[in-house]
Amino acid sequence: MTEALSTTSIKATVAFNSILASSAITILKFTAALWTGSLGLLSDAIHSLLDVGATLITFFAVRVSDRPADEEHNYGHAKIESIASLIETGLLLVVSLGIIYEAIVRLIGGHSDVDANPIAFVILLISIGVDWARSHILAKTARETKSAALEADALHFASDMWSSACVFVGLGLVLLGWATADAFAAIIVSAFIAHAAWQLGRRTFNALLDAAPQGAADQVRRIASQVSGVVAVERLRMRPAGSVVFIDLEVAVSRTRSMENIADVKQSLIAALREAIPEAEASVIAQPRALDDETIHDRVMVIARNRALAVHHVTVQQVDGQRLAISLDLEVAGTMPLDEAHRVATELENAIALELATPLEIETHIEPLQLDRLAGLDLPLDETNDILKILAQAADARGRAYNVHNVRARRTDDGIIVNFHCKLPPETSVHDVHTAIDELERALTAARGDVRRAIGHAEPYGVAHPDRAPGLASNGLD
Repeated sequence: MTEALSTTSIKATVAFNSILASSAITILKFTAALWTGSLGLLSDAIHSLLDVGATLITFFAVRVSDRPADEEHNYGHAKIESIASLIETGLLLVVSLGIIYEAIVRLIGGHSDVDANPIAFVILLISIGVDWARSHILAKTARETKSAALEADALHFASDMWSSACVFVGLGLVLLGWATADAFAAIIVSAFIAHAAWQLGRRTFNALLDAAPQGAADQVRRIASQVSGVVAVERLRMRPAGSVVFIDLEVAVSRTRSMENIADVKQSLIAALREAIPEAEASVIAQPRALDDETIHDRVMVIARNRALAVHHVTVQQVDGQRLAISLDLEVAGTMPLDEAHRVATELENAIALELATPLEIETHIEPLQLDRLAGLDLPLDETNDILKILAQAADARGRAYNVHNVRARRTDDGIIVNFHCKLPPETSVHDVHTAIDELERALTAARGDVRRAIGHAEPYGVAHPDRAPGLASNGLD
């Protein structure tokens, strides 16, 4: 906010100084024009008078343009500068047409009552110097603040400088005896004014029509294509407003990504755009899309996730090379009646069949969803030791797992929940590890009917591992 206020203050100060400069120049030029009778000088004075009006418009425009967005102006007020530039363009065109008309009248008449007074030359030199200085300052500030109104003001002062130079030359030629030189100088001044109006008008209309900066769209697409997770740019809209470029971008991402991951992709894209285009204010929409490289497992997980269902142990088989066989575990609330749970499972199976559109078998194993934050109390040490012995004996009997340790047992309203660690040879496959852990869990639940669930954690035997994170302390039963 402080930076915005500083920018507004700089622009307003420069615009106010332009008012003072153009007012002083206008008074001097009108004085010299009345004294000498020079049409070129008079046209230049009128040009400067219009500049006074233009700089007044600029002064008020820059004070309004940097106001923050509100309920009625969601994109801010920067367009007021473009409107100010459009008004200045109209003033420039009116001046150029009027000067050309009067110059032609004098050329047709073939006479000129111009008095090439030395004071006029002095005034023109002063005017050229002031115009050069103000044009330079305004152009520099316009570049730094991205101000269309100040840029228009800089063009005005630049055209003033060159038109004053033409009038200076015209008066010099009149002094040397060429009577119509002043009228020709006036036409040349008009040409400068018309050229400035054309340049300014083209930029102003582009801004009002929301034309994107040249090459900016390709730059945004290139940036988006380099952000990990972005599959394609599906829609891009850009509109400049003063010093800000608004970017509305819609990209495609894989539908297998989680919501959190998609949010990270969007933030990475916005950060990349801001780094490359500091004046950009980007809004990104990420649309999930099915990609050609999705596996059957990916597609099943996406379908379940979209229906807010928890599934695991998804197994996909190709039977006789002709049809698919899919089995999965579906977790639902433990209190859910069987008929409702069967309906949920059937709807999931139908959705999978519709998605895959191929002959297939689907088998769903329904199991209770584990409760969140289930209240529990640690078992007494002797009972925990008893559970440790059961697990250790089962491990010895089967010869797969070793060194059962870090046993934690808690009693809950749903039964006893047991967690334990054990070790296996580091070369054991994950499939065999799962089988070994299942054997220990089944042995425990068979020996103690009050154990509701057992969860085993496998570690590679003889391999050093980082220390456990803070808060993951064992109960000492190692």
